[in-house]
Amino acid sequence: MRKLTTLIATAALLSSTALATAGDTKVGILMDITGPIANFIPPLQNATNLAVKQVNAQGGLLDGNAVAVFGDTTGTSQGAVDAAQKLVNIENVPVVMGALMSGTTIAAAEAVFIPSGVVQLSPTATSPAMTNLVDNDLVYRIVPSDNYQGEILAKMVLGEGIKKVAVTYVNNDYGVGIGQTFIEAYKAAGGEIVAESKHEEKKDSYRSELASLAKGDAEALVVVAYAGDSGGKIVKQAAEGGLFTRFIGTDGLRDELLIKNVGPEILSTSFFSSPTSPGDNPAQATLHDAYNAEYGDGADKAFVDQTYDATFLTMLAIEQAGSADRSKMAQALRDVASAPGVKVGPGEWEKAKALIAAGTDIDYDGAGGTYDFDANGDVSGFIGKFVVDGSSYKQTEIVQ
Repeated sequence: MRKLTTLIATAALLSSTALATAGDTKVGILMDITGPIANFIPPLQNATNLAVKQVNAQGGLLDGNAVAVFGDTTGTSQGAVDAAQKLVNIENVPVVMGALMSGTTIAAAEAVFIPSGVVQLSPTATSPAMTNLVDNDLVYRIVPSDNYQGEILAKMVLGEGIKKVAVTYVNNDYGVGIGQTFIEAYKAAGGEIVAESKHEEKKDSYRSELASLAKGDAEALVVVAYAGDSGGKIVKQAAEGGLFTRFIGTDGLRDELLIKNVGPEILSTSFFSSPTSPGDNPAQATLHDAYNAEYGDGADKAFVDQTYDATFLTMLAIEQAGSADRSKMAQALRDVASAPGVKVGPGEWEKAKALIAAGTDIDYDGAGGTYDFDANGDVSGFIGKFVVDGSSYKQTEIVQ
C-alpha cells in the first residue's frame, strides 16, 4: 500500500506540474503521503482532486484552471520542510492546503511558510502548539485543538465507567498535546492515572514500557499515537502479551490499518475519539454523494470532509483575492470562511464565483461544519466517538 501510494503521489506531482499553463493557477497541497499515516492518504487525495475537478468544471479558478501540486512530507519534519520549499520556491504557489500531521504542519510553517509569507491551511493538524505560533496570521486549521479533544476524551472514558487507566503518548507535537491535556482533564474529573509514559517513535519493541504500564490495576490503556507507527505496535504487543484487554485511542489510531493488524475481536471493547462533522449536516450529504459518485465509495473515511473543505477554501480564497498575490490570501480566507455572507456549500463553485465577481460576501459552510476563524486561526468543532465495526469504524456519539 505504501509503495502504491508513493507511486500515486509521484505521478500526481509530475502530472499536475505538467498540466499547468500560463493562465492556470497552482494550489499547493502538502500531504504526509508516505510515513506513519500513509494508510489515511488515498481517500484524502481523492477529496482534494474532487474539489479541483468541480472548480474546473464550473468556470475554473480566476481566468484559467486550478492545478493541484502535491508535495509529500514523508511524515517527517525534514521532509515537510523540503516539500514546502519546493511548493513555495519552485512551484510558486500562492497558498497551501496541508499538512496533515501536527509535527509536519508546524515544521513547514516555521521553516518555510511563515518566512515566505504563504498562507497554510491544515485540515487535520490538532496540536495546541499551533495556537500560539508567531505566524503573522498565516497558519490556519479547520479542526479543533487537541486541548479540546483531550478534555472530551477524558469525559468519554469516565462516561464508560472507567476510573483507572494507564496512558502512553508519542513524544511529538501531536502526542504530547493530547496526552497531557487528557491526563490533566481526567484527573481533574476524578479519574486515576495508575501509570504513564512518553514513548519514542519507530522502535521495534515497546514491551519494556508496556510491562511498566501494566504494573498497576488499570482498566484500560489509553494510547495517543499513530496506528502506522508506535500506536499500532503498542496495541498489538500489549494484546499479544496479555497485558491489557481494552484500548482507548485518539484519531491517530482511528485507522483501518489498526483493525487489520490487530484484529477486530481484540478491539471489540475499544473506542476512539476523532474530530468529526456535525450530525445531520446537509453539506456533508452533498459532498458524500458527489464523492461516492466519482470514486465508488470512501466518503466516510477519516478526514475526507475536512480535506475537501480545506482544498475548496484555499481556492475560494484565491478567487476572492482576485489574483495569486500571497499577501492577500489571509484576509481573503477569513472573508470566504466566516459570517456574514451568502451561504455557499460543497460543489457550489459556480455560485461562489458569480457572487465574488458581483462583490457579494460569501460564507462557506462545509461538510465538516462552519469555519469561523478566531484571532489565532483556530476554529471550534466537533469530536466523535468511534468503535470498531467489522473492518471499519462506526461513529456512536458526537460532542460539540
